[in-house]
Amino acid sequence: MTAPAVESILHSLSELCVSGDNFAWENPRRFSAYANRLQLDLNQFLRSSSPEALSTSVQTALRGLSGDLSKAVEVVSVYRNRSKIFVLINCQSLCASLQKHTVAIGGWLALLESAMPEGSDSRKKVADLSQDMKQAEFRVSENEERVHCTLRKEGQGRQSSKAVQSAIIMDLARALGIEADNHVKLLEEVKLLKTDLTSSNSLVERRVLMSLERIMDSWTVHPVTPVWNFDFDFEEDAQMSPFRNFLCPLTKEVMKDPVVLESSQNYERTAIEYWFRRCIEDGCDPTCPVTGQVLNSTKMKPNIGLAGAIEEWVNRSIEIQLKSAVRCLAENQPPVDSVERVLDIIYKISEEHPSSRYRVRNSGVVLLIIKVLRHCAKSIGTHLRGKALMTLLSLAKDEESKNMMLEEGITRLAIHSLIGSSEKEKEYAVKLLLLFSRDEAYCTKIASEKGALVLLSSMAGNLEHPGLSNLAEEVLKQMERVEDNVHHLAEAGRFEPLLSRLCEGTDDVKKEMARLVGRMTLTNSSKEQIARKSAKTLIQLLSKPEGRAPSLQALNNLSVLEDNATILVDSAVVPALTNILFENQDDSELKELAAATIANIVQHPGRWELASIDKKGYLMQSETTVFRLLGLLVHVSPQCQVSILRILYGIASSPQASESVVTHIKSGDGIGSIMPFLEHPEVEHRIYAFRLTRILSATFGEDLANELNLADKLPLFKDKLLDNQSTDGERSDAACILANLPLSEDDIKSVLGTSFVRWTVVTLKDRLRGSANWRTSRSSSFLEEGLLGLLLHFTQNPDPETVGIVKEHSLMNILREWLNFHMKPRVKQLAALGLKNLSDSRKTIISSGDSEVQLPRGLCSSLQFNCWKRPPEMQVCAIHNVSCEEDTQFCLLRSKCIKPLVDLLKDEDTNVQIAAVEALSTLIIDSSNNNFKKSVDELEHQGVIEAAITLFTEVRPGILQERLLWMIERILRVENNVKHSLNQSLVRALVEAFRHGNANAKRHAQDALTNLKQLSGASGKNSSQSRPRR
Repeated sequence: MTAPAVESILHSLSELCVSGDNFAWENPRRFSAYANRLQLDLNQFLRSSSPEALSTSVQTALRGLSGDLSKAVEVVSVYRNRSKIFVLINCQSLCASLQKHTVAIGGWLALLESAMPEGSDSRKKVADLSQDMKQAEFRVSENEERVHCTLRKEGQGRQSSKAVQSAIIMDLARALGIEADNHVKLLEEVKLLKTDLTSSNSLVERRVLMSLERIMDSWTVHPVTPVWNFDFDFEEDAQMSPFRNFLCPLTKEVMKDPVVLESSQNYERTAIEYWFRRCIEDGCDPTCPVTGQVLNSTKMKPNIGLAGAIEEWVNRSIEIQLKSAVRCLAENQPPVDSVERVLDIIYKISEEHPSSRYRVRNSGVVLLIIKVLRHCAKSIGTHLRGKALMTLLSLAKDEESKNMMLEEGITRLAIHSLIGSSEKEKEYAVKLLLLFSRDEAYCTKIASEKGALVLLSSMAGNLEHPGLSNLAEEVLKQMERVEDNVHHLAEAGRFEPLLSRLCEGTDDVKKEMARLVGRMTLTNSSKEQIARKSAKTLIQLLSKPEGRAPSLQALNNLSVLEDNATILVDSAVVPALTNILFENQDDSELKELAAATIANIVQHPGRWELASIDKKGYLMQSETTVFRLLGLLVHVSPQCQVSILRILYGIASSPQASESVVTHIKSGDGIGSIMPFLEHPEVEHRIYAFRLTRILSATFGEDLANELNLADKLPLFKDKLLDNQSTDGERSDAACILANLPLSEDDIKSVLGTSFVRWTVVTLKDRLRGSANWRTSRSSSFLEEGLLGLLLHFTQNPDPETVGIVKEHSLMNILREWLNFHMKPRVKQLAALGLKNLSDSRKTIISSGDSEVQLPRGLCSSLQFNCWKRPPEMQVCAIHNVSCEEDTQFCLLRSKCIKPLVDLLKDEDTNVQIAAVEALSTLIIDSSNNNFKKSVDELEHQGVIEAAITLFTEVRPGILQERLLWMIERILRVENNVKHSLNQSLVRALVEAFRHGNANAKRHAQDALTNLKQLSGASGKNSSQSRPRR
């Protein structure tokens, strides 16, 4: 049982018993010494003892020794095989592990010693070794402890200055036994650590590695000295390097404030202060980074002599560098790489030696940099433009240099860089502007530069680059302090300064701001923003005589936006405006502005219909208001006349006010007041006069026709429609007016004429053909509506010449196309009514004996057919029971108009549905006709009956229901139409119509129900006695 344990012990001891020189660390070297003694004592014991005679306690001791020695081998192998930095990171845990196993081994040796013979030499040796190992203390050296602590802290991801990084490298090199300036060897150790951590899962170890790699990338043992080569020849000492003692051991840079420690080492004050602060944070005693000496005091003494020598060297170096910079920049096209080096030099001089900025200015470098920016901006590229702006920003901290830049136009160059392609260029351009904007005089100059505020506002609102956005916002806030910049800021879309002054300023300031709003060209969003915040203030200004003009200008500008109408109405603007418009004063400008603003508000239906215009509670659509508006038309200026016509048109167009306004215009002799403007020389007067007349014609067509006939103005609308020089709006309104007027047959023939019918049909056809190439607009939509309405005049009682035009131009096909093409309900309604009129005309043609197909007549007619071909078989129309040609323009069936009309029954507009029902009703011939059943069967086949019944079951009482009842009642007169008698939805709808409809609806519903009962009885169902059909 003891053989494996003994074998394991011997194997472990062979691993541990090596020369101490093979270990770089003290702790494994000491443990190896203990292992050598143990190997000698154990070998002597095993030689003198038989394995079979070993006691239980000895066997236990050997097994314990085997386990702890195996674990100790693992710890020692880390010291031997892993990188030194890895050992330093884990030195505490490794030391503790060795301590633990050494003490444990001492305990097992004590057990072994108790089983050995008394007084033997081997027992004494084992006892001594046991005592030594139990009392052994393994420690980490102070330097190793410091480096271990530092590396662990670095593993926490904290940021370190360059000085602290240098001190860390010095401590690390000292712990590794490497010279601090042996950069190659240090890098090798870091690479070995990276290899060790390939399979490591320790987050701390990986963070330490990342931190060391970052430090090694940024740290260098070579001094950073301000020496540059411009490829120019100067005196021998032009490239004079600094003395070594000028350089700080931590920063590797020329010291500005050298101090000396108790270790007699010189450091840059800020650098060594950083290191002391880090030592205190890590809980370590401050040390001298170069020597590693623990300092008794952190007292630093200025090295005045060294500082003087360094200053003298720096001044000489700056002088040489400035000469080189001037010579380089003075060239017409300096090399790009030379320009970059110069800019780096000047920036370094300005930042590290602020007291030398005046030297840079006096040398002419500032002007030369501006010259390069102005003349070589494209050739040097955005990267160098950014560097040039960065350098000027640093130099601008000198007041005289800043003034020099401004005189040379640096603001314009900086503004131009706001559109640069790199973020750095834009950043330094904005920082320059921010620096200049702290002076009010410069603020005004920046704001006056073209595009400056627009670019800054755009940049301030760009949240993708928050740094730039915040800088631009700061510049704009500086601009807002200056009164003269308010206008420029508002034009750039920044309205806060304007609005704050408009709402909170003195009366004079408010007037000036209102005048500014009135003059500005604003976006829709800007108008809404200003209206929401300042509407009440502007209305308050209207109460003050000197504030009326600027306030009206602003309100007129804001009222153009549709969304602002509600805002202004809610702010009680209408009473104030009407008061100015109606009051007795001769200030025509104020009246024009007030009328124009009211016109803008009432162009869009909304809350103005409910707003009182005075203390008496009159509304815009009240009779008094309309009469006063009509009365003003004669007395005000032409511009005010246009606005009043716009007001009348606006309030007459409102769905809530239209009926009352149109009535008031008629009763107030408004037709006579408006009529002269139909022929006004100014286009705008005519446009709104025509629009108003169109609205009036829809309600009072007969009165309007009488007025026009008396004044002989009826031909005016025809001429306007045919005049291609007139505006589209005038022509559209003229067409609608003529369509709405109840013209007599004499008027149609004398005023319009057959040639006008032909022109109307051709125009509609052309617009259908060109529909793919023009966009639907308000004027074109009204023109189509008017033209279709005109055709209704001609299709109601077509004379032979009109019939010929209908056939020639396939009018029914055109109307069918307009059913499908247009989205405006009124156009579809008129097209359906036109089809109704043409279909009705077919009945007249049939009753008059006119046949559309004429067979050859005369003596040779039969021979003619016999010679050439058989006479055609005449197909009888299922609807009309006569022959209808395929291309007839009076038969809905042959012209394939039934399906489009059936589709209109599903339209959302009730008027369109009524027109479609009326057109389809023309297909239901007198039920006494023998062909009636055949006609109904055809309508069933075409889907008319099913669609009509479906619609009837869904509609409410009204005209549409009445028209459908008329159709259904006649359809149900057909015998053997059993399926309708089983339609319970139809029965319920008929019962509801009988209960709730008007007199006609009740009569048709009663007849339909009677027909259903007769059908039910004929099909074997129970039915009550039906009354005879009427």
